[in-house]
Amino acid sequence: MEHGTQRRPAGLFVGLCTLDVVQLVDRVPEPDEKLTALDQTVAAGGPAANAAAVFGHLGGRARLLTGLGRHPLALTAAADLAALGVTVDDLAGDTPEPPAVSSVLVTASTGRRAVASTNAVRHRLVAPDGLDALVAECDVVELDGHHMELAIAAARAARAAGRPTVLDGGSWKEGTQTLLPFVDVAVCSADFRPPGATTPAGTLAYLHESGVTWAAVSRGAEPLVWSGPDGEGVVEVPPTAVVDTLGAGDFLHGAFAYHWASAGRDGAESTRDRAGHFALALARAAEVASQSCTAFGTRSWMVRT
Repeated sequence: MEHGTQRRPAGLFVGLCTLDVVQLVDRVPEPDEKLTALDQTVAAGGPAANAAAVFGHLGGRARLLTGLGRHPLALTAAADLAALGVTVDDLAGDTPEPPAVSSVLVTASTGRRAVASTNAVRHRLVAPDGLDALVAECDVVELDGHHMELAIAAARAARAAGRPTVLDGGSWKEGTQTLLPFVDVAVCSADFRPPGATTPAGTLAYLHESGVTWAAVSRGAEPLVWSGPDGEGVVEVPPTAVVDTLGAGDFLHGAFAYHWASAGRDGAESTRDRAGHFALALARAAEVASQSCTAFGTRSWMVRT
């Protein structure tokens, strides 16, 4: 865990929180077949929630804007995040319905996962009255594109307050085009496919044309490709003995937000300085994501690092 002598960076994370029920299996069962799992774990999940968790693990102060509600399963997810030091602002606090539950099967031999979830479809969240103050208190705002109306409001507030915004582009979603002009940095997966983009280079070009200054595309174990003002490159992913890939992308984004926010406080002024910081933040984030793949579940690896 990284704790410096300087003020801890503060991150505001806006997006999805689920309850993940994860089973480790020899193989994914066939229809009508039952298998006995090798192991299991239950934890809060979702891109924004996991990113907030690792931001706090690295030494930052993490706050999550999401929708959970007051169902007992929602309380379980909230308790998991509270134990990790994440402050949760639940914008669906009076909702009795259960939160999104992700059912996850992780294949032991490969670490690959199969996921089924309702994601954010049960809650329509709007910006809280104190959103501007929350944004002003942070060093970086990370958005996962779920709860899009809330994401756009937070991104607008961040732009007005001069706070950098980071998009976790897991997939193209309805409303993404409206959000992009308020995004400073986009770190996207290979599954993020803007209209007409079929390659990482095409995705990067589309993002820049939409107003994003710094952009990168992650490709699993393959190198990340990135570009920005007067600079581009690749970042290698450390080789890893993979046990479980669940949450690795979320941790990549949370760790990047931590290191990018820290770089911003260091006061890099020139484009060249920022390009170096961007590549370094990506490299450090890739190291964290790789570490997360070395243990089953999304929490046990944190105990070892």
